[in-house]
Amino acid sequence: MDLDPAMMPLLFFIFVLAMLLGVELIRKVPSQLHTPLMSGSNAISGITIVGALIATGRTDGEMAVTVLGTLAVMFAMINVVGGYLVTDRMLKMFKGKDKRGGKS
Repeated sequence: MDLDPAMMPLLFFIFVLAMLLGVELIRKVPSQLHTPLMSGSNAISGITIVGALIATGRTDGEMAVTVLGTLAVMFAMINVVGGYLVTDRMLKMFKGKDKRGGKS
């Protein structure tokens, strides 16, 4: 796929617009919904991992595509693992205590 240099400003504009929209949406979420939202974003990051693996594994890809694909896989994996760790920790907070005062 040849990238037309004239398309770069449009692609950059779409990227910045998506970033601003994401920040604005997250800012409006009440604190009680952050954990379920993080669980949902883990599924989206899983899709990102699959797409980045496909882009990275292309044999006709340029070096820039390989580097960006590898970075995308790394950052998406960090997001998925961190999201699951935070979700697990939050769910442990809601477990009830047994009669002896310890956590069940």
